[in-house]
Amino acid sequence: MAEETLPGTADDDGPDSIVLHVDMDCFYAACERLREPELEGKPVVVGMGYEPGEGHGAVATASYEAREFGVESAQPISTALERLPRIDDLGPDDDPAAAGHYRTVDLEFYKSVAADVKAILHDCADVVREVSIDEAYLDVTDRTAWDLAASGDRTLAEGFARYVKQRIAREVGVAASIGVAPNMSTAKIASDFDKPDGLVVVRPGEVRSFLAPIPVEEVHGVGPVTARKLGSLGIETAGDLADADAAVLEAEFGSRGRELHERARGYDDRTVTPTGRPKSLSRESAFTEPTDDSEDKREVVRALAADVADRARSRGAMYRTIGIKVVVPPFDINTRATSLSGPVDDPELVESVALDLLDAEFEATTVRKLGVRVSKLSFADADQSSLDGWESAGAGGADGDGDGDGRVSDEPEASAGDGDADEPPNTGGGTPSRGGQSSLVEFD
Repeated sequence: MAEETLPGTADDDGPDSIVLHVDMDCFYAACERLREPELEGKPVVVGMGYEPGEGHGAVATASYEAREFGVESAQPISTALERLPRIDDLGPDDDPAAAGHYRTVDLEFYKSVAADVKAILHDCADVVREVSIDEAYLDVTDRTAWDLAASGDRTLAEGFARYVKQRIAREVGVAASIGVAPNMSTAKIASDFDKPDGLVVVRPGEVRSFLAPIPVEEVHGVGPVTARKLGSLGIETAGDLADADAAVLEAEFGSRGRELHERARGYDDRTVTPTGRPKSLSRESAFTEPTDDSEDKREVVRALAADVADRARSRGAMYRTIGIKVVVPPFDINTRATSLSGPVDDPELVESVALDLLDAEFEATTVRKLGVRVSKLSFADADQSSLDGWESAGAGGADGDGDGDGRVSDEPEASAGDGDADEPPNTGGGTPSRGGQSSLVEFD
């Protein structure tokens, strides 16, 4: 049976949108390999807290080779070192093939590499939405087309995406995975489909069949709590969600239920828009297994707090609210926050407040995920308020899909050819103009 027509496909009145989602592979580790090419093909772990005299920290990025030893992002450094000893600590009889290369996070260097990547992206697209240091959406509808290339074995859009990948690899020296699709949510899923160094194209008319087998939690907007509730309804895949009764979903989840139903069927009418100033900045990370170890939890919160504070400073942002997110098995989400008397830029305060919020209620609690957020952002030049003048903003918590309780919780804004030529392939679109990344996960 033929698929029904979806918005933006060839049978629709308007042109077919062409969206690229560009996601850099193990970006921090890739940057370290730029500095030290001899690390290519070897296990690389980037994090904080394993240096002499340091007793805490967490993994920021683990290369695919390191992941084979069980090292994962957001894992305590102590656990990573147990599974993959540091090569500098090996004895004469130890096997160097079972050891890893550990490097300290160097955000300034990573940002400089990311800037080179983003310059290419802005050169290849008229509209770019930068999501993080290593991730972006591109609207290339006016640069290429869904028509087949002369060879007949691929679309012009695929050739254009391959050109973008080749430029990043050749000019910057890092690998990117790219998803190509008629809309943002499908392009995002496609970029994750064949990592690392992948290129997956979902043509108009193929969106629903592509989405059908993926786990429901990969549908844009489905978090762990929603996935659990959908599972209780027998909905495990995007195909199940697409086939479900929209009225039942709306009764269970409100208007969001119908929206999720449409996303699973391939509907996503969002347009790629340039990134504006965020309302909050956050980072979260999950434990491999739920833990009640107090120091392990504190290690992760320290690392997250340092990263969030650094991201705020790099954007010239001050903040009036500092908060944490605690996910308790199975998927109960709790948030706590403290309000300050005025905007500040103080990484030590972010760590201190986040740890205080954690210890106050969750010191002995088994958790599966932690997050740190700064919000009520201010980008205008202003004097910082006194650091001893902050007051609590309430300590209530709620399930992520339930009702709030007056706590502070600002949300982020709504969220090529085969050759080596520097010009893009014949795209069939408009004439290109010449202008102009954990990884990091924001909790919503």
